[in-house]
Amino acid sequence: IPAEAVRKWQQTYRAVGRDGLLSMGKARSRCDFETKVAAARAVVDGGMAKPEAMERFGIASATPLKQWCRLYRGGGAEALRPRPRGRPRGSGAKAAPTTREQELEREVRRLEAQVAYLKKSMALKAELRSRTGRRP
Repeated sequence: IPAEAVRKWQQTYRAVGRDGLLSMGKARSRCDFETKVAAARAVVDGGMAKPEAMERFGIASATPLKQWCRLYRGGGAEALRPRPRGRPRGSGAKAAPTTREQELEREVRRLEAQVAYLKKSMALKAELRSRTGRRP
């Protein structure tokens, strides 16, 4: 076992105890906003070492702490505030109600496209008929 892995396990054990170490990789526990800000402030502004902050705030892994510090340096405490995940509900652009004139224009465009399609189809059939001398 690499020495670095053992060192990380020891850090995690000191931070979250035996149960936390054994439950790693199963269910992720989420830290609240205040804990994130306090831990990031302690490391960035207070000069606290990351392993010490992990122990003090009960953070099992250094990865989220590093990310919180990076976000805190970039945008302050507000950067750590939780944001809604996923696609926003109902934020799609609502189509304006169409007027009768707009509906008729759309119908005209559809019918023009249909006529163009049928003309092209008839032209292709006529070309095929003239080449082969029989009906398709």
